[in-house]
Amino acid sequence: MGFLDKMEKKLGKYAIKNLMVYLLLLYLGGFILNYVNPSFYMDHLCLNMERIFAGEIWRLITFVIFPPSTQIFWFLLEMFILYSLGTNLERLWGRFYFNLYIFVGLLSLIIAALLVYLFTGRVLLLFPDNIYLSLLLAFGITVPDMQFLLYFVIPVKAKYITIFYGIWLVFQMVTGTFAIRVSIVASLMNFLLFFLLIKQPVLRVRQGIRRHAFQAKMRESTREVQNLRPMGVRHVCSQCGKTNVSDPEAEFRYCSRCTNNKEYCLEHLYTHMHE
Repeated sequence: MGFLDKMEKKLGKYAIKNLMVYLLLLYLGGFILNYVNPSFYMDHLCLNMERIFAGEIWRLITFVIFPPSTQIFWFLLEMFILYSLGTNLERLWGRFYFNLYIFVGLLSLIIAALLVYLFTGRVLLLFPDNIYLSLLLAFGITVPDMQFLLYFVIPVKAKYITIFYGIWLVFQMVTGTFAIRVSIVASLMNFLLFFLLIKQPVLRVRQGIRRHAFQAKMRESTREVQNLRPMGVRHVCSQCGKTNVSDPEAEFRYCSRCTNNKEYCLEHLYTHMHE
């Protein structure tokens, strides 16, 4: 068991359930605040290291309420997408790893803004929007073949949306300002950490998908065999072919060590080769 698995076992019960819901509520508060007082966020809540060193330490938390969009239609659409991505990733990865993904991303922004301020003296305002959009990358890597309804109409696999978003990020890195580049790099630190170093939640999901597909295939094979059996045949020995019809007195048992739910008569239950 790895270090993070041990941490999950010990601290998993403290992970915040439905974390994405709470973050979206903060988004909603930021959206309403922007309409009531558009300058309040920048004046009192954003990640401004100069003001933080002056004592306004609440900015280390309040900067997360910055909404992904200030246009009502795009805001609602992004809220729906983020809710879907976040809740599904929490279900697939587990609360501990999903919490870790989000908080590592937010911490990366704080560290990036701090380093720029300490080494250059510049106040670099970083916003959390790219962190939440990194959920799209994480989801596309975790379950690449899951299908989205783009704009609720066009069916598109997650991996293609991920590729498109990745190309868009590269374009922004090439053409964007220094602040945009730092913001993108910092926002993707959680993604890089998870998919280059940790990997455990993704491997866990992929193993589960393979297991589910295998079990579904085995169930289908069993149904096909049963459908091919003659009328009245309920039990067939996989070793000798004896059935409950050919020998009504025979008893049959399933072998727990064989795959495909193989069944044997008592004569061959303990003498057959396990498959």
